[in-house]
Amino acid sequence: MLKIKDLASGYNGLDIIRDISFEAVRGEVLAVIGPNGCGKTTLLKTLARLLQYRGQIFLDNTEISSMPRKNLSQKTALLAQTSGIYFPYNIYDTAAMGRFPHSSSFLGILSAEDKEIIHGVLSRLGLWNERDKLIDELSGGQLQRVFLARTLIQNPDLILLDEPTNHLDLKHQAELLEYLSKWAKDNSKLVIAVLHDLNLARSFADKAALMHNGALVSFGSCGTVFSGDMLKESFGIDIKAFMLESLKKWQVT
Repeated sequence: MLKIKDLASGYNGLDIIRDISFEAVRGEVLAVIGPNGCGKTTLLKTLARLLQYRGQIFLDNTEISSMPRKNLSQKTALLAQTSGIYFPYNIYDTAAMGRFPHSSSFLGILSAEDKEIIHGVLSRLGLWNERDKLIDELSGGQLQRVFLARTLIQNPDLILLDEPTNHLDLKHQAELLEYLSKWAKDNSKLVIAVLHDLNLARSFADKAALMHNGALVSFGSCGTVFSGDMLKESFGIDIKAFMLESLKKWQVT
């Protein structure tokens, strides 16, 4: 579904990521991991065509640079780390904005199919009963779920998530990633998520992309990437040993 070749991108003429090449298929969750400042967010913004780039990005065999913006927004959605509150809409209206790229009406009038999709996503994320609540009254965790709902309601083929578990407690983090994994497989979608929690990445992702200093240094199954030497070199710590030592503390009775 997604093929990236020799990708380079950045800001103000300075490359933040370079020589990125990989392929990903439908039905998978790909975790993008790496230390702070390695280019994970820049990669997602580039895949969403928010930044100019060199190289190639093919989505279903079409270079995204040749796709009209509306067509691209029907196939790709990005949930950034922070989303500003510009107007105090309620949860329902905020989430419903995800249907705009699919609307044939300038006013964005919702169809019966739109309303069914909105109801389904809000229900699964535990937001339906609170749909009339204004978003400027929500906690950070609730707001994150609303913005995620808007992204899922867009129903794209490729979802790009930048730290989607921000502000969520452990229960909702696990539920969210489990839902995304099932959603990708059941609907033949591709999810690419930047995750800082390596336990969550290891538990829920099918594949992992390890970045360091703007380069892709390891790519493949989670078992391969998480057991490789590059993980320790990139983070500057023996993560496996650290995790096992932490586990011992949980096993103390």
